[in-house]
Amino acid sequence: MTWKNKKILVTGADGFIGSHLVERLVKEGVRVRAFAYYNSFNSWGWMDSFPKKTLDQIDVFTGDVRDPNGILTAVQGCEVIFHLAALIGIPFSYHSPDSYVDTNVKGTLNVLQAAKQLGVKKVVHTSTSEVYGTAQQVPITEDHPINPQSPYAATKSAADSLALSFYRSFDLPVTVLRPFNTFGPRQSARAVIPTVLAQVHAGRKTIKMGNLDVTRDFNYVDNTVESFLSVAQSAKTNGEVINSGSGVETSLEEMVEAVREITGMKFRVQTEKERLRPGKSEVERLVCSADKLKALTGWSPKIDFRNGLRKTSEWIAKNMNSYKPDIYNV
Repeated sequence: MTWKNKKILVTGADGFIGSHLVERLVKEGVRVRAFAYYNSFNSWGWMDSFPKKTLDQIDVFTGDVRDPNGILTAVQGCEVIFHLAALIGIPFSYHSPDSYVDTNVKGTLNVLQAAKQLGVKKVVHTSTSEVYGTAQQVPITEDHPINPQSPYAATKSAADSLALSFYRSFDLPVTVLRPFNTFGPRQSARAVIPTVLAQVHAGRKTIKMGNLDVTRDFNYVDNTVESFLSVAQSAKTNGEVINSGSGVETSLEEMVEAVREITGMKFRVQTEKERLRPGKSEVERLVCSADKLKALTGWSPKIDFRNGLRKTSEWIAKNMNSYKPDIYNV
């Protein structure tokens, strides 16, 4: 697929991965329509940090994915949709599961209905490795059982099923892309790596964390963005669920030690009860098999964990005004 001058919609463009994807598309010469959450502050999320020359090339559309009329308007004239808009914080989903159903399930339905009605040529729907739950076999392939262990994961699993049903029922060209633990600049402190780095760069000698015994597959955001572009370009990915991850399993203890080495900071770690998930909701182990993605598109991660961690650390150190290290970000 030639990206230049194509009209593409990115929902969740104001968020962490979405903003990086928008920047990448602009570099490719895409006419990007960036869907951002409407608010009275006129904030466009992370897109507010873009240089003016980048913003001038973006058609920013503010709305709410829960509103089918707004989504239908946003989709008009677009050939491809990257659907990233979602509520993503796991702890908050314990408190407010209704809002996750409304945003993640109904919001996805609105995108799919609009794409079907307007004849969109490709929809890339964003899933999450959390739908697998704790690994029952490693590495985790797309055939792994689905076992959501939080309301968040359950709503994402439901949204995935909806997306695939539109492919099977209406031949809508949909791909379900399932990123594992993406990290990088702009990620909120609801994720573990920026939580640790923000506390470290604030000079804390005691870093507060949750469960240290779990493992994750940390994949730098630039790698994840490239996987979005890769699956969008290939008709072979239509109707498929595809994992995106590094294939490297890292314990949180190993991640913390890497932070010590990269920053040169000395600190101790304290487990804080409020940061622990309920026992049966904790995902103990995640490690990705991206063999399917590599086979279908030729994608492979270009930036490894330590280089990505270094880039993330440097960015957070320069942007501490974006973080509140003394507050647990639910």
